[in-house]
Amino acid sequence: MKSIIMAGGFGTRLRPLTNNLPKPMVPMANRPMMEHIIELLKKNSITDLTSLLYFQPEMLTERLGDGSAFGVKLGYITLTVDLGTAGAVGSAMRKLGGDETTLIISGDVLTDIDLNKAVQFHKEKGSVATIVLTRVENPLPFGIVITDADGRIVRFLEKPSWGEVFSDTINTGIYILEKKVLDYIPVDREFDFSKDLFPLLLEKGEPIYGYTAEGYWKDVGSLEEYRIANMDILQGLVTVNIPGDRIEKRRLWVGKDSRIDFTAKLEGSIVIGENCRVGADARISNSIIGPNSVVEEGAVIIDSVLWDNTRAARGASLHEDVIGSYSEILEKAHLAEGVIVSDHCSIGRQATVKANVKVWPYKIVEDDATLASSLIWGEKWSRNIFATYGVTGLANIEISPEFAAKLGAAYGASLKKGSAVSTSRDAHKTSRMINRAMMTGILSTGVNVHDYGVTPMPVVRFLSRSGTEAGGVHTRRSPFDPQILDLKFFDTKGLDLHPGYEKTIEKLFFREDFPRVSMEETGEMSFPIHAFESYQDSFMSLIDAETVRKAKFRFILDYSYGSSSRIFPSILGKLNCEVIALNANLDGSKTTKTAEEFQRSIDQLSSIVRSLDADMGFYLDAGGEKVFLFDETGEALDGDTALNIVTLLTLKYCKETGRKGHIAVPITASRAIDRMAETYGFTVKRTKTTGRGLMEAAAEEGTLFVGEQQGGYIFPEFQPNFDGMYAVAKILEMLARHGARLHKLIREIPPSIIMKEKVSCSFENKGMIMRRLAEDSRDLETVLLDGIKIKFADDWLVAYPSQDMPYFNLVAEASTEEAARALVNQYSEKIKEWQRS
Repeated sequence: MKSIIMAGGFGTRLRPLTNNLPKPMVPMANRPMMEHIIELLKKNSITDLTSLLYFQPEMLTERLGDGSAFGVKLGYITLTVDLGTAGAVGSAMRKLGGDETTLIISGDVLTDIDLNKAVQFHKEKGSVATIVLTRVENPLPFGIVITDADGRIVRFLEKPSWGEVFSDTINTGIYILEKKVLDYIPVDREFDFSKDLFPLLLEKGEPIYGYTAEGYWKDVGSLEEYRIANMDILQGLVTVNIPGDRIEKRRLWVGKDSRIDFTAKLEGSIVIGENCRVGADARISNSIIGPNSVVEEGAVIIDSVLWDNTRAARGASLHEDVIGSYSEILEKAHLAEGVIVSDHCSIGRQATVKANVKVWPYKIVEDDATLASSLIWGEKWSRNIFATYGVTGLANIEISPEFAAKLGAAYGASLKKGSAVSTSRDAHKTSRMINRAMMTGILSTGVNVHDYGVTPMPVVRFLSRSGTEAGGVHTRRSPFDPQILDLKFFDTKGLDLHPGYEKTIEKLFFREDFPRVSMEETGEMSFPIHAFESYQDSFMSLIDAETVRKAKFRFILDYSYGSSSRIFPSILGKLNCEVIALNANLDGSKTTKTAEEFQRSIDQLSSIVRSLDADMGFYLDAGGEKVFLFDETGEALDGDTALNIVTLLTLKYCKETGRKGHIAVPITASRAIDRMAETYGFTVKRTKTTGRGLMEAAAEEGTLFVGEQQGGYIFPEFQPNFDGMYAVAKILEMLARHGARLHKLIREIPPSIIMKEKVSCSFENKGMIMRRLAEDSRDLETVLLDGIKIKFADDWLVAYPSQDMPYFNLVAEASTEEAARALVNQYSEKIKEWQRS
């Protein structure tokens, strides 16, 4: 049997450690990762090996040679073009020839999986391709594979959201392939395993299986994971060959010719390489010391990894850090947690390096200096920057001006030099500061900025579709927490950025090697002066203003102190509506509301509608995207009822005006919508519950309306984005056209009961719970779209994990309250029980 080792990675996620060496050469317990993989293959009697090289190939060939030192035959194929993972392997398989089964494995993972068992499974099943799988607590960064009871693969999901985590079983990147797969891999063309080959094999009905392996597996995909993987070796969680002589009855390995002073304190598990010196009263705990290194008198090294030829001078202190080759930490220097010092660096005497700072190769930190990166408190950003609501963090702490400038530079680096993006913000003074910092970063990469200042988000989303901007970013104070800032990024259609594009920005951010342009190429900043007019003109061109004027509506409108009050009053003035406006002054300090404050605002508006005998009431959120409805009795409509009513109005309107197409609502929306749509001759498309999922549905051809239960309504005729102002005007137009009132429309909605509940669930258990739900409902009719929807004749239940909180959402619909409650209780207990077990 042959094996192909994929060893061409740049290791960008491990920079600055990998600036000067390929990722497979990064040491794990004083040996390159690649050597551990070769020994694993040898242990499983796989000795005919070929390594695919790309980045700095000579470093691997010089170190590993022909493989004879490891008892294997090792050949090399150096790629000159990027053919993708499957394309590169296919090219190698053709060159190697033969009809043997081939095992594919990455040279930069840490694992002790029993490969023989995986090969045996592959042969027993008669599989064309077998993917070795493993279970992890957090499957979000990986590709999820879903199999049937026999192990045959039925579905793939690449880097899912929590709502798409239908299992905690992920692709390890270890594949067992038969020669037949070459029939599906094109020659000399980029082709990927997960995106291209495996879905194609599935489509063609080829036998493709997943083998769920026991044992340790870790994709060393970040600097923190790299350190933790080394700690796992020390703790014996993974079986690898550790160099050096093990001291009897201790987890202490010492290399040849190393000297340790008898007063040194060695605690926990420790690996000390060859030819090292540990001085008097030095303290080393749960750490790895590379060959030819020196730990001087009184130095303290805890939970850290030091590469070869390093020096920790007298009194130096390191805690949870990684130090690259030929670097020195001089006398009494202090490195806080999470510091990464690359190769050939010097940290001066009594210098302090703050937490999570990265020091790039050949840098010198002066004596007594304090080195603090833009992420002083930045542990939050060690893995991901983007979350459910964009980039979110503590104002002026996690999202500081330094962080914003760096993020702006990363965003600008992802765009073509000379292009333009928009910036905008709410009225808070901190939003203004961070917006300016973002602008400086963007400008530094040669990208121009159109700054719209204090502007509602629907307006800047609309303007981004003009074709003159490559996207934009809006800075706002979080509507949920007064200490939090949100940075909302969007693309040329005004849609939230695709997760893949967010990953691109994150890579540029963490690599910190975005280009800076020359003085003459710096981007230009401008302040468009006719932006509001463009929005208003397009807005009014799609509203039947005369019909609304004739209705002479009288309603209450709460602006929530947001920026909609800068533009919406002039639009409403053209519709001849009598508007009693509340909180219409800009006040950035009042745009955030606690749950209690929000409820007080709702109760106040409800009371005013009743006391003034108004036709209705509207509550706009501070960003102008969402709107909450109040009927003529002053009743605040709950989210499901409001969605049903606006959907009903839209169906009537589209039927009367002869429009063709479909509407889209989340998978959790009521079945009443399907029944109403059938009555009026339209179809319903179900979407994910996320904002991006709803906006993508709105951008599809033939979509007439998109709505959700949190006050978000999209009318794609205007723009495929949430716009509370346009939603108000459109609702007024449709009510006027039909002479209807909100409260009376409730009678036309088919009756049903929806029950909701949140069930506590830690993040590490979410993947397991999704897998157990999928397994538990295998014999039932299910829909895997966002979470899992389980159907029981006309009744149903949706279980989906919160994107950013430790709980599951349960939503059930039935004809009676008792039946809906029974479904929620049943699955709530199951989730609790699975976590206990």
